[in-house]
Amino acid sequence: MAELMAKHVGLKASGISTGFVADFLSGDLAFLNSENYVVMPGFCDVHVHFREPGFSYKETIATGSLAAAHGGYTAVCTMPNLNPVPDSAETLAEQLRLIDGGATIKVLPYGAITVGQKGEKLSDMQAMANNVIAFSDDGRGVQSAELMQEAMLEAKGLGKIIVAHCEDNSLLFGGYIHKGEYAAAHNHKGICSESEWKPIERDLNLAAKTGAAYHVCHISCKESVELIRQAKKSGVNVTCETAPHYLVLSDSNLQEHGRFKMNPPLRSYSDMQALLEGVTDGTVDMIATDHAPHSCEEKSKGLSGSAFGVVGLETAFAVMNTHLVKKGVITLEKLVELMCLNPRKRFNINLNNEFTVWNTQKQFLVQPDKFLSKGRATPFENEWLYGVNMLTVYGNKAVYKNITEE
Repeated sequence: MAELMAKHVGLKASGISTGFVADFLSGDLAFLNSENYVVMPGFCDVHVHFREPGFSYKETIATGSLAAAHGGYTAVCTMPNLNPVPDSAETLAEQLRLIDGGATIKVLPYGAITVGQKGEKLSDMQAMANNVIAFSDDGRGVQSAELMQEAMLEAKGLGKIIVAHCEDNSLLFGGYIHKGEYAAAHNHKGICSESEWKPIERDLNLAAKTGAAYHVCHISCKESVELIRQAKKSGVNVTCETAPHYLVLSDSNLQEHGRFKMNPPLRSYSDMQALLEGVTDGTVDMIATDHAPHSCEEKSKGLSGSAFGVVGLETAFAVMNTHLVKKGVITLEKLVELMCLNPRKRFNINLNNEFTVWNTQKQFLVQPDKFLSKGRATPFENEWLYGVNMLTVYGNKAVYKNITEE
């Protein structure tokens, strides 16, 4: 058995054999087996949009999973805002077929909470339960408290998590960026933070009442952090995620370009700081990208006219390594917990000798035209980041390999 010389983080906690890694790296990638590189368990993103079926011009299972492998991910969970919406065994079947035929890594679909994601009646959750990771209407908030309570009870009975996009439509007023200083200064329509935290407050009360497992998508404001912090203290079965852009950018970084438009929007600096505090104290359980590719045309209409959503799978680790690890906000070990161990534990996603190898000290320039994703819109375009992926291993084979270190 070969000896693993490279630094490794999180392998023991994830149950991955260092002997397996060492033996794998002893072949044609032997030059990686040195202390210049860091070996970590394969990352897991519980919030991505791969757009198939229905919108393959934006992304496919094949291109999305290749992008994920490039980013060090070996497992992702795909959201249900598709055509057809996976709200029954029949409508889910097409997505499962595409995953079987095109996925490079583990791709686990969500089932919709409501039929057609219309928020009117529950989907056939029982029929989908064995083939979905959890239930979500991501892209839309469930507006009815009664229907959300019904969904929680049904999911609880099936042993599944309710994963919520929290957005109160009555508080949007046509907004498309944060209702803050930038919106006021540039005459943009703003989205208030209350549109996010009020539904979270409602759902936390419902989760406490029902005992359901509840997970909050892409939190972006300080009120959301505090509500979830207090709910955890009171014993509510809740976890949450945030995305890299909410941890390192605020509305002060906005530019008049669609690559800065996402939902929820970039909030204030104080919101960003509250999210960072949530990461360090354990309130925020995991980092998910909300990878949401669109066509270049759909993202070329400025802040007001562009589609909501940015891509993130191919930059997430480097953004976090550059802005959080290298600046001493969190350790690399903590980052592995946030990007791998915690999401896998919460969603019961196993690791089977899946790992990724990084040069965490090498910089690269974010150039979207080099992405493997079809999506090109990222707020980190033209930024220099630390962290180059050399190898991603899934299913005992290299699903991404970079032998040039470019």
